[in-house]
Amino acid sequence: MSKEYDVAVVGGGLLGSAIAWGLGRLGKKAVVLDEGDIAKRASRANFALVWVQSKGLGMPAYTGWTVRASESWGKLAAELKDQTGLDVALQQNGGFHLTLGEDEFAQRAQLVTRMHNQVGAADYKMEMLSASEVRKMLPLIGPEVSGGSFCPLDGHVNSLRTFRAFHTGLKLFGVDYFPERPVSAIARSGGEFRLATPQGEIRAGKVVLSAGNANQSLAPMVGLSAPMGPTRGQIVVTERTMPFLPHPLTTIRQTDEGTVMIGDSKEDQLDDRTLNHSVSAVMADRAQRMFPHLARLNVVRTWSGIRVMPQDGFPIYDQSESAPGAFVTCCHSGVTLASNHAFEIARMVAAGALEPEFVGAFSARR
Repeated sequence: MSKEYDVAVVGGGLLGSAIAWGLGRLGKKAVVLDEGDIAKRASRANFALVWVQSKGLGMPAYTGWTVRASESWGKLAAELKDQTGLDVALQQNGGFHLTLGEDEFAQRAQLVTRMHNQVGAADYKMEMLSASEVRKMLPLIGPEVSGGSFCPLDGHVNSLRTFRAFHTGLKLFGVDYFPERPVSAIARSGGEFRLATPQGEIRAGKVVLSAGNANQSLAPMVGLSAPMGPTRGQIVVTERTMPFLPHPLTTIRQTDEGTVMIGDSKEDQLDDRTLNHSVSAVMADRAQRMFPHLARLNVVRTWSGIRVMPQDGFPIYDQSESAPGAFVTCCHSGVTLASNHAFEIARMVAAGALEPEFVGAFSARR
């Protein structure tokens, strides 16, 4: 099988789908090559936050990039709905990171101060609130809550519907989606890239590697590097309950369907077929200490998922010098940064070059 495309995107998760959707929006002839349902897809296991607070400690450029994404998410949600009819349920009226006890409050306050003191970081107005101030916005918090940080740019979405909207939009834009086409080799010759798949070769003028943790093995094929350090996370989901959480938390969110998602674990274990129930128990205990009424709810679903995670935790956006037209994109925050990927990264790929700020801060050479 051989067909010419302007751009081949390797990876059909949220990251690859957002970039491919953005390329289709710009009128580019694109193809998405995806492992399909066998992939350990973070897009189906994430917590669905559009999250700004505490992002970028140690890399001010990441703070600004995240703020930029938050500010353009409304535009993305509107365009997806106009195109596909799917409402991704974006709610963006600020989010909390709650603390239990005075020690946690002091530690969080210290983090907020360090974030604000970073030279060159965007000001996203994260602030510490006392327990009494939090209670005015979240009246059902428990007595152990000592306060927490609040950021007005934070929010959340229905991530599965977002994933579906991107794929629906891809089809409407005329972007080809080929599942069960893992890429085993990439070569550049005659000014184009040749990508080997089990169903034949795909040819394209440019290639974007957006295959999550698999980028680590794909990137060297085009003279790039993608050092990854994946971890496992677990999520607990309760039965539907009354609306009580108008602002998402770092660790708790109420979905647009009424269920409550609880998740805040990080494990070195990389088998997503199993669960560590002792970890789930700790997450559930903290959740019911923050909101005591949660103790009455039944758990209806739990799962684990493998995080896409560069080794230092910051995004990687790179372009190849030895194979011009090849790009690699890696990030943990596929939901938060989706708008940037759809609007900004797609535009740069279409133009054939990343902007100078990306070649510095976001290159794996850092």
